[in-house]
Amino acid sequence: MKLSVIVPVYNEVNTILDVVEKIEAVPIEKEIIIVNDCSNDGTKEKLDTLNGKEHIKIFHHEKNQGKGAAIRTAQSNLSGDVIIIQDADLEYSPEEYPKLLRPIAENKADVVFGSRYSGTEILVDSFWHYMGNKALTTFSNILSNIHLTDMETCYKMIRASIFKEIKIECNCFGFEPEITAKLSKKNCRIFEVPISYQARRFDEGKKIGWIDGVKALIYIIKFNLFR
Repeated sequence: MKLSVIVPVYNEVNTILDVVEKIEAVPIEKEIIIVNDCSNDGTKEKLDTLNGKEHIKIFHHEKNQGKGAAIRTAQSNLSGDVIIIQDADLEYSPEEYPKLLRPIAENKADVVFGSRYSGTEILVDSFWHYMGNKALTTFSNILSNIHLTDMETCYKMIRASIFKEIKIECNCFGFEPEITAKLSKKNCRIFEVPISYQARRFDEGKKIGWIDGVKALIYIIKFNLFR
């Protein structure tokens, strides 16, 4: 199975090449699709050093549009059998890919969520970020009628045939509740496996904040009840 790794990136000059190196080290057939969402911190120049690698596709947005928009750009340019989203910081480890891929390769699942909160070792997160995630996950579970422990996880591995059928509407971090709701409505076989997680602090560049939590509540309602 060929894996398409989608990397949305915005102002991650200090980590983007390290992330790509870690992805390349995973012993799975893969392509890497990087979408630079109009970074202005030197990320573009770092990505220029990757030009010419056959397994890497790089796209640049002329204006900043958000994570969902970057994923939508990659959606129409992938060739793998399975996809996964990889944030361009170092919170999630590509070493987890084989664990996530196994249920799909064994035809037990169509989608695999990597859960940060289901019995694995993690770097302790802030209390309010953890509680916010739990509240959003619970609310999403109620409306979608699936039981997840981590709806907001970046690591969602999806069969490409299913992913390509989904119309991505959110441009921002609302992608997470949107894709969860739409996968639920497709009656996909959804697995969840524990993953490691190195939480980044806000002073280290973490971009998601409380306003994104409010928006997520709106998106959970919108995509579960009105789509």
